[in-house]
Amino acid sequence: MKLTILGGGGFRVPLVYGALLQDHAEGRVTHVVLHDLDAGRLSAVTRVLAEQAAGVPDAPEVSATTDLDEALRGADFVFSAIRVGGLEGRANDERVALAEGVLGQETVGAGGIAYGLRTVPVAVDIARRVARLAPDAWVINFTNPAGLVTEAMSRHLGDRVIGICDSPVGLGRRIARVLGANPKEAWIDYVGLNHLGWVRGLRVAGRDELPRLLADPDLLGSFEEGKLFGVDWLRSLGAIPNEYLHYYYFNREAVRAYQQAEKTRGAFLHDQQARFYAEMGNPDAPAWKVWNQTRAEREATYMAENRETAGAGDRDEDDLSGGYEKVALALMRAIARDERTTLILNVRNQRTLSVLDTDAVIEVPCLVDANGAHPVTVDPLPGHATGLVCAVKAVEREVLAAADSGSRATAVKAFALHPLVDSVNVARRLVEGYTEVHPGLAYLR
Repeated sequence: MKLTILGGGGFRVPLVYGALLQDHAEGRVTHVVLHDLDAGRLSAVTRVLAEQAAGVPDAPEVSATTDLDEALRGADFVFSAIRVGGLEGRANDERVALAEGVLGQETVGAGGIAYGLRTVPVAVDIARRVARLAPDAWVINFTNPAGLVTEAMSRHLGDRVIGICDSPVGLGRRIARVLGANPKEAWIDYVGLNHLGWVRGLRVAGRDELPRLLADPDLLGSFEEGKLFGVDWLRSLGAIPNEYLHYYYFNREAVRAYQQAEKTRGAFLHDQQARFYAEMGNPDAPAWKVWNQTRAEREATYMAENRETAGAGDRDEDDLSGGYEKVALALMRAIARDERTTLILNVRNQRTLSVLDTDAVIEVPCLVDANGAHPVTVDPLPGHATGLVCAVKAVEREVLAAADSGSRATAVKAFALHPLVDSVNVARRLVEGYTEVHPGLAYLR
């Protein structure tokens, strides 16, 4: 089976390959094609994978190419993990937004809109090529903003594109762990959009254990989200929000922390990865060891500003192992081998949330089999969550409309309608600022 990874020179590719190395079942991936526009990054990652696979019998063959069409032909699965504009683009997204006093995070608020505006046209081109060159392939989208990009691609690939994120899985795992339950045996009642969802229940053997957690302040304050949001706020909500909702519920504090930080997250990663890829230019460097050290630093500093604002301290050791690659592999196995499973995924709504239309991509538990991912019926969201979901989905639709039409006015509208952008004039200045620093937004006129 052939797996193509778009963005194959990306830093996190060894996480995916490591998961593949542990799969020895029949019908596994035998050939991995890495595609990237940067040949140097491809070479570096290929070195890491070669050392990673040393001593592993029947490790999947790895090849690399800068030719997109060549990478797609004959693919059974396509992992799309591109970053349009690179980490320099992410750092610019943050800088322009923070200069206007609004959030610049890569998936939330102004930064997420900017990232979406330059990514959607590229993602749509990829979707069209997949439809033409590998019409039977399944596309698993890693690219942020994951829900928005998945929806853009679904207009050309239908339900054969599925978006993934490890945040809901990690959240459910932490809740189950603190309750003394086996995460594999728990049903997580999670619903929302990507990076905008809530756990409303966690059922073990048919019993909802979340009320027990909410009733115990010591338990509730003992894990990441309890420390991040505070016990009182979680009890007021009656649910456990995705960590990214910290940007909404504590927006002023988050913006202030980002403004005061020595470096934004994008700037930090840009510098860190520049050092990594530069070191990989040395043929004698121990590629696997250097990658592992860099990864550990990356994971430990994740959402550091938010945790500092909340006084949450360092991340727990159990939360430093990532997880999105495990979700992707579980999804791929379920489809390829008809190994039926349940995963929280980004898929078209169909009739799951009545407040959104059928084509809106949402993030919910799905039953997965050889025919793809099927969203599970969920209870309606409470009013406060419904309002936020509908507002952000409306913004995503304006981003898609701007990317399709090239309308600068529609791009301004997307920024202005976002709950975390507080002025039409700020929205106009954001569009001006982003078009100045991003060549990929030259299409807006």
